Amino acid sequence: MPDYTVKTFDEMEPLLGGFFRRARASLGASSFGMQVLHMPAGAPDIYPNHDHADTGMEEVYIVLSGGADFQIEGVDEPLHLGPESAIRVGPTTHRKITPGPDGARILAIGGVPGSAYEPPAYTELGGPDPVVDPARIL
Repeated sequence: MPDYTVKTFDEMEPLLGGFFRRARASLGASSFGMQVLHMPAGAPDIYPNHDHADTGMEEVYIVLSGGADFQIEGVDEPLHLGPESAIRVGPTTHRKITPGPDGARILAIGGVPGSAYEPPAYTELGGPDPVVDPARIL
């Protein structure tokens, strides 16, 4: 019997007022993290400057539409990515995303190299909103 799930982004469970869509959990994936970020132009500063040093998770961000500036620790100027562009950020590198004038829709994929993925509670269906740890923000 085939094993598959199909969902539109709008059918995926939202969190943080729709800013994130719980893509991984909505599709039933379990081997990697995956969220859809919908960042309207002029969105409040909701995506914190953070790293994943505590979990060892690297992330790949794929810009699906619009554009966004990625502030990457150690890089003097923000990197602007438009549609059909991707960036990988290592676990210990701080990153912050700011949507461009047209907003941005971004697919974020994460995993820990060489380890099994363990989803944080906030990424599970019906899970709590994530709590930002001020100690992890520059």
